Amino acid sequence: MAALVGIPAGTWLGMKKEKKVRWLTRIVYTLMGLPPVVGGLVIYMIIRRQGVFGSLGLLYTPTAMILAQFVLATPIVIGLTSVAVRAKGKAITETLVSLGAQRSLILRSIMWEARFGILGAVIAGFGRVIAEVGAVMMVGGNIVGKTRVMTTTIVLETRKGNFEYALALGIVLLILSFIFNALLYHLQSGGGQTHD
Repeated sequence: MAALVGIPAGTWLGMKKEKKVRWLTRIVYTLMGLPPVVGGLVIYMIIRRQGVFGSLGLLYTPTAMILAQFVLATPIVIGLTSVAVRAKGKAITETLVSLGAQRSLILRSIMWEARFGILGAVIAGFGRVIAEVGAVMMVGGNIVGKTRVMTTTIVLETRKGNFEYALALGIVLLILSFIFNALLYHLQSGGGQTHD
């Protein structure tokens, strides 16, 4: 979800002149480092019973946890995508405009040239989500069989002194992260094709 929103938003931000979006870029960069408990607190305040969206009954549900992780990961995807696009965009835009290319072709070309940086943004967003504890515990409640996830279970089991179980879960989490990142790396390196 963060990629679906963050890649187009980051592409738009990266294609704008830096002076025109200076403040917006600073806000995005600030949100990239948003402490998870602060993000969780904001979501908690919005969806709690007295909050703006309290009537939806989202607190202590998987939906609330997804929302919190979305809020944390999206700025990372936007920020890193905008950097990748800005790095490639100027030269490509000037060349394609001089050749009379339409805006849609320019956009596709920039995104293609920036694809490695964009995939890097997705990897960074995924890393933020898979390692999350504070925000998901705050809005999910760590309820057994409903909102308890691997990271919150690791914290809980460590507090109980079940270090072997916590470590085993940590290893499983690392393996899952390795598989996902290996797939993205495979895509990033062009599907394993070698180029001279």
